[in-house]
Amino acid sequence: MKAPVTYQKATEKDIDYLLDLRIKTMVPHYAESNLPTDRETALQRILYQFDKASIIFLDNRPIGLLKVNRADTNIDILQLQIDPGQQGKGLGRNILIQILREASETGRIVTLSVLKTNKAQNLYTRLGFRIVGEDEHSYFMEFSGL
Repeated sequence: MKAPVTYQKATEKDIDYLLDLRIKTMVPHYAESNLPTDRETALQRILYQFDKASIIFLDNRPIGLLKVNRADTNIDILQLQIDPGQQGKGLGRNILIQILREASETGRIVTLSVLKTNKAQNLYTRLGFRIVGEDEHSYFMEFSGL
């Protein structure tokens, strides 16, 4: 049986790992969207609501980032990044399913935004998210029940 993923609250000691992860996972999408790809912009995004950030571990090795804001009526997935070497194994999907179950059990809506250039939107659609809005670069999606 595969080991489950575990989570550990991110600390300042994790910034270098998170910066490397963000560059590997998000800079290509930002570049394709003609958005800033510099280190300072990446660092600002990492620090955004940093208190909600958790490092995702598999077999005691860091493999990603989950940043979630849980409120009374909704769960906002602020950032979900899986190391490219671990993508395609269902890890992100399983993490999302856990969040969707939690939301359904507590009567909350799950929201997220995804860059239009990011193929992860296909996963979100397959899981039942629907587009509820958009801007120049992103789709705003929501899930309101299993």
